[in-house]
Amino acid sequence: MTAPLVFEEVPLAKAPRASVAALPGADLTLAGRFSLTVRPHETVAVTGDELSGVDFLGGLALGLEEPAGGRVLTLGEQVTLLSRSAQLAFRRRVGYLPAGEGLLQNLTLRDNIRLPLRFGSDFRQKDIEGRVDVIVAQLRLTRVADLRPAEANAEDRRRAALGRALAFDPELVIAEDPFEGMTERTSAELLEAARGGETAEGGRRTVLVTGPGLPGLLRTRVDRAVRVVRGVVEEGR
Repeated sequence: MTAPLVFEEVPLAKAPRASVAALPGADLTLAGRFSLTVRPHETVAVTGDELSGVDFLGGLALGLEEPAGGRVLTLGEQVTLLSRSAQLAFRRRVGYLPAGEGLLQNLTLRDNIRLPLRFGSDFRQKDIEGRVDVIVAQLRLTRVADLRPAEANAEDRRRAALGRALAFDPELVIAEDPFEGMTERTSAELLEAARGGETAEGGRRTVLVTGPGLPGLLRTRVDRAVRVVRGVVEEGR
């Protein structure tokens, strides 16, 4: 079975963010190349600090960034080699929860979840509404679904952003720093929703989580936790 996500000897160096470059004494040289294979049904957490390069993994996996070397395969494809229309179709198979949520402020939480289904599918309106209702209930958003992001708390915004990522019931979920500011209980609920339930092989979906750390409660809920230092895997389990 094809691995849903493969990084082969990929440098994680890139033009540094201003906040990182401004760190006193920051050495932006990464030590080497990053390699990782995420197997089907597996949940993998890749953590590291601002200088580790882990915050580039989502963009590389989605084809939003061109790797400076090596190769990235997502669901068996080098996404950057696909045509523009093929890339758009391909991304329906991957759920993406970006750091900072990325919700549209002029839409309600429900409308944010509905958005990719409305403009990225040929589903009937009845089917769209049914799918959105299921996601809203699953993520415990029924009470606040008609609020705009500015009217909702951080937890509900994060739940809505995940709901939008799950709109197409993707095979693979990539979540960037999804647990920042969340309680351990909420973090556990978000992770279980991303996994999509359990099968004999593991989670129904394959999940890659990136960020600076992993809440203690979740350490037994991920299949592997990998620590990256200056672009290379230093430790894992």
